[in-house]
Amino acid sequence: MLQLVYFARVREQLGIDQEALALPAGVTRIEQLIDYLVAERGDRWAEVLKAPNLLVAVNQEMVDLQAALADGDEVAFFPPVTGG
Repeated sequence: MLQLVYFARVREQLGIDQEALALPAGVTRIEQLIDYLVAERGDRWAEVLKAPNLLVAVNQEMVDLQAALADGDEVAFFPPVTGG
């Protein structure tokens, strides 16, 4: 089971803050997980999760879209963070 967590603008746009998701068959990387979520949930999810500046962390460590996934991972999605 994956624990998916959505932060800030991503949470607001998708209307969800977290969920548990069984690791889909054949999904071994972040990019594949995003493709799976978009295929299952539609255009709004594509707009948010396919944004070029989306940040992703696995188990609280920043990763790129090619990062490996394993059952039990926590995957967090969030927009770029700015300081001020």
